Amino acid sequence: MEFDKVIHEPARLRIMMILSGVEQADFNFLLITLNLTRGNLSRHMEKLESAAYLKVKKTFKGKVPNTSYHLTKIGKRALSKYWETIEEIRKSKKKSFSAKKAKARKVKNGSHS
Repeated sequence: MEFDKVIHEPARLRIMMILSGVEQADFNFLLITLNLTRGNLSRHMEKLESAAYLKVKKTFKGKVPNTSYHLTKIGKRALSKYWETIEEIRKSKKKSFSAKKAKARKVKNGSHS
């Protein structure tokens, strides 16, 4: 079970989560919501775009440039796979913990295996 290192970085995970809940989000919305610097947000968006996880759309609102982003199908699948991996790890740790707990109970009760 290997994490997707592109998504696992906290700021990028937050970006992916926001984009998964909306049709699209513009740069300024993400900037304010995530409380990142322009340069930091730009770099994270470049990483996600280079992984083909999001698509960039550049338009104008009047004479003002506007950059918006939306998750691609690849990005949606990658995020879904990321959460599946988290769940697999959670379940395996829970099983491991339960087995250790059962073994400790046996030792405490005097039955060794």
